[in-house]
Amino acid sequence: MSSASSTSSDAFLTTADEDVPRAHLDELLTNDQVLHRFEHCVFDSEDLEGVDLRGAVFVSCSFVRTRLDRAILSGTRWERCRCSGASFDLADLTDARFDHGDLNNTSWSRARLSGASFADVKLTGARFPEARTLGLTLKHSLLVSADLRGIAFRKLTVEGLNLSGADLAGCDFTDAVLVDCDLTNASLKNTRFAGADLRRAQLGAVQVGDLLQHFKGSTISSEQAAALVAALGVNVV
Repeated sequence: MSSASSTSSDAFLTTADEDVPRAHLDELLTNDQVLHRFEHCVFDSEDLEGVDLRGAVFVSCSFVRTRLDRAILSGTRWERCRCSGASFDLADLTDARFDHGDLNNTSWSRARLSGASFADVKLTGARFPEARTLGLTLKHSLLVSADLRGIAFRKLTVEGLNLSGADLAGCDFTDAVLVDCDLTNASLKNTRFAGADLRRAQLGAVQVGDLLQHFKGSTISSEQAAALVAALGVNVV
């Protein structure tokens, strides 16, 4: 059993080093006059559907396979948390921030992610079907084989994303700048790159048909162009 302690600090009620089942969490939330901060707490496999934790801070907490569907998590901060296999379906995560966490195989179906940010996180296999993503920021993160269908990156600088094998069908990268991003083997059905700067992106083995269909109007480097021509069996001198 973990040790438990709850102390007030400024506007936050801090709970540290504690296993937090749903019943105990509900007791903590009876005081709606304070914001909550959780440090090194464990919520693994709990059913937290609909819980109201708006503005809460989580530091080095574990939410492995936790159900957070329809939870109110707007303005929350998640630092170095383990949330692999967790479900955030239909949750309100407006302006939430995730830093340096494990979010592999998470589900965000129809979640509200407007203004949310993800930095230095692992999102391999994560799924975002029909999520509301206006103003969403993703930086320096692993999104290998993630389902990002329909997300708009229009006019954004997209930096440090590993999108290899990801489903980018219907994504809009119009006028975006991709820096140190990997698109190798990504699914690009109806993906738009018009006006995008791809000179610092890794495109992988792009076929001519893909180039004409998806990358028309984008900017690539001379090295990328040479690799594409070489793939056709033409010698570039």
